Amino acid sequence: MRRPVTYAACHTVVDMSSVFRLPCDQAAIRAGKVDEACARAREPWILAASILGSSMAFIDGMIVNLALPRIQSELDATLADAQWIVESYALFLAALILVGGSLGDRYGRRRVFVLGIALFAVASAWCGAAPSVGHLIAARALQGVGGAMLVPGSLALLSASFPADRRGRAIGTWSGFTAISTGLGPILGGWLVESFSWRWAFYVNLPVAALVVAIALWRVPESRDESATGGLDYLGAALSVVGLGALVLGLIEAGTRPFGDPLVWAPALLGIVCLTLFVRHERRTSSPMLSLDLFRSRDFSGANLLTLFLYSALSAVFFFLPFNLIQVQGYTPSQAGAAMTPSILITFILSPIAGRIMDRFGGRLPLTVGPLVAAAGYAMLANAGRGGSYWTTFLPAILVFGAGMAIAVAPLTTVVMGSVSEARAGLASGVNNAVSRTAGLLAIAVMSVVVAGAFNGSLDDRLSTLKLTPRTMAAIDAQRPNLAAAQPPESVAPALAAQIETAVDDAFVDAFNRVAWIAAALAGLSGVSAFLTIGRVES
Repeated sequence: MRRPVTYAACHTVVDMSSVFRLPCDQAAIRAGKVDEACARAREPWILAASILGSSMAFIDGMIVNLALPRIQSELDATLADAQWIVESYALFLAALILVGGSLGDRYGRRRVFVLGIALFAVASAWCGAAPSVGHLIAARALQGVGGAMLVPGSLALLSASFPADRRGRAIGTWSGFTAISTGLGPILGGWLVESFSWRWAFYVNLPVAALVVAIALWRVPESRDESATGGLDYLGAALSVVGLGALVLGLIEAGTRPFGDPLVWAPALLGIVCLTLFVRHERRTSSPMLSLDLFRSRDFSGANLLTLFLYSALSAVFFFLPFNLIQVQGYTPSQAGAAMTPSILITFILSPIAGRIMDRFGGRLPLTVGPLVAAAGYAMLANAGRGGSYWTTFLPAILVFGAGMAIAVAPLTTVVMGSVSEARAGLASGVNNAVSRTAGLLAIAVMSVVVAGAFNGSLDDRLSTLKLTPRTMAAIDAQRPNLAAAQPPESVAPALAAQIETAVDDAFVDAFNRVAWIAAALAGLSGVSAFLTIGRVES
């Protein structure tokens, strides 16, 4: 007969073999029934599961962006298709991440985290095997559902398992190691895409998911909000999905159609109506997925306003930068992945330091300075131009905005988690993640309209000097939705084809520079908002 599990082995002087054999129940620890040393022995495992789970979701986004030019070519996808490959994932992640946080608080953070990892893995396998763009977009949507369960759970597990005096350092460590794994991910992903297939950008998730599930079930204690009551807000979830989805559809269509077209204004109007009804519903329902009373905290509101601006800038730049590097600058996928890695490496180096500064001085200073430094980096990126050495064009800008993000990320997370009670950690994490994902979702859609307009205007100016025939112009116009992937007509002479290719490349660089300048403005606004709203948060 199996012996009942006890906690007698956890004494002041700990037998480490016993610690690693016996679970340390968090509720028992808080009740004083288990020695603190036993809880501390669990902390590295909790960190490992949280870091690996989060990294899987973050790496996936980076690798997919690198794989998009190859996917666009092999699956004969338009730019709108490429947007939906990203946006379908971001849509369900942004719209359901609040539900994911609530599920964890009510039914067990570890349980929901593990289920999210498993669903993400299944969807990744579907993505890798997708025979068409439609399958890939649907699989990415399912990935978003899994991500909505695992992303808030990773930080909620940290907040529930670490005491206040070590929480900032733990989140800083999480941020740093997540950054280094995310930094290595694009290099690995670029190599897989280049050497094998873009499908391996998704298959690489499978062994990581298996490892995370094993650690979580073996060593991570369960935790939940014992005071959580009521059912899930299904109507709120539906309104958010339809509202965000319709708004994004209208914005994506606006990139290729006039604003008066019903396919532009009708979805956009439907999205605005649904999102308005969502806010109204959340105010009235007894069990909201978004508790608006969280925003009574000045720090919480300020941190989420900062998140909206800062992650809009980051998402827009990181969506269009791989197209610039691969389709215009001539980088291979692995070179493009390596080119973006320094920003992530510097985040790894600086994030733990930023976490300790946060523990000692509070969040206002780093959350003001960090975004302003990032803004300077985006402004530098807007002047990179076409051609030239990577070391003097892209690298300085990438290092600067990477440093800015490193200064801000760990303190931002700590402010969000520290501005609410521990029992609502999952919900707070979900809200902040929803804001960051919604920022990225909308930024890519809006910036796509900006890029299309800037690209077409610049291309018109450049082609006007080439004296092209109406037939040649019509062939080029048909290629405009592909932006930097647009090809000159086969019927033109090689010299003229080269001139058209140069015009296309230069027009895309002009459009990308517009994005970078807007990103600089958004990052600057995030720093100003932090200075005006966020005060000292005591640890």
